[in-house]
Amino acid sequence: MPSYRIPGPLCASVFAPPDTGTSCLWQTAAPCSLCINELLSPDTPTVPPLRQWHYFSVAAGFAPSLLAVSPEGLDLLKGVEELHLLPYDDQTGKDISAWAKGATIGYGHLIAQADWASYKGGFDQGGADALFNADLAPFVQVVSDTISVGLQQYEFDALVMLAFNIGREGIKTSSVASLVNDPKAVTGYVSLEMAWKSWNKSQGKVMKGLTNRRACEWNTYTSGLYARW
Repeated sequence: MPSYRIPGPLCASVFAPPDTGTSCLWQTAAPCSLCINELLSPDTPTVPPLRQWHYFSVAAGFAPSLLAVSPEGLDLLKGVEELHLLPYDDQTGKDISAWAKGATIGYGHLIAQADWASYKGGFDQGGADALFNADLAPFVQVVSDTISVGLQQYEFDALVMLAFNIGREGIKTSSVASLVNDPKAVTGYVSLEMAWKSWNKSQGKVMKGLTNRRACEWNTYTSGLYARW
């Protein structure tokens, strides 16, 4: 569903979304305590309601160009990538003190050799978040550009998560994209699920971590389940 960030005191976690599902207002990932306290009586416990708007769907979905990754999608992707404030080897998961192919930092950011000096000492949470936001934007864009059919919010989130891991060219030329756009497309796979879960190899070898990741994304895509394994 399309998501619109809006100014002012409106807290989307308090107000119910429209029944038509044509728009979704959200301002922050968490409910605004000020809004809740203003709306509830003094005798009512101030327990923030759960945000579950990403489960709302409409027939034919929404144009990908109108969608942004939901707060739930962002939280799940960050949880899957796992935060590293120091450089590490993405193959072994161990911290490194010298650049090597696969050098990574933050939320899955691959460090180019030319950029090693900027990251070798690590950074703080704020730096990791800023880098993640910058890294994510091109993958949101490539999903919007590649997928030509309507998507539900949870489907969009899952596709961005997949693209973030397999790369922009990977998603653009993938059987996954072909089958999402046209379920009758002729590919090397008998189903979208098989095409999706085939991205479970690194350097030609099946990796348990990638198998788990694909299953996680598939559960989000098909069931709106935002849960890490």
